[in-house]
Formats: sequence, structure tokens, C-alpha cells
Amino acid sequence: MKSVRVELPDKLAAELDILVKKGWFQNQDEVVRVALGDFIHRYRFELLERFQREDIAWAIQQKTAKK
Repeated sequence: MKSVRVELPDKLAAELDILVKKGWFQNQDEVVRVALGDFIHRYRFELLERFQREDIAWAIQQKTAKK
């Protein structure tokens, strides 16, 4: 498993602590893993579409700039 270091605002870190203390998750790592997994699952296609649109816009801009 890959390890990623993340800096969080104090308020968000406190929310993680609350979730762990209430027993919803075993630790902060689990909260972040679940949240990131849910985000990617929910927004995968929207993100792909957005990135594709940005790539197309960039390509059109490059093409028109060369004219």
C-alpha cells in the first residue's frame, strides 16, 4: 500500500478526530481512505469529462495560436 502525507486545516483534522472518537472509523487514515475512495467513485466520470474538455480547449487554443 502506498503512503501519502496530507496536511489538513485544524478544523478538518478535528472533524476526523471526532469521527474516530465516536467509533465510526478505527483511525484517521481509514477516514481519509474511505472519503477519497467515495469521492473518486462518485465523481470519476465528471472529472474525466472535465479533464477531456480542458484538453480539447487547450488543443484548440494551440491550433489557433499557430495560425
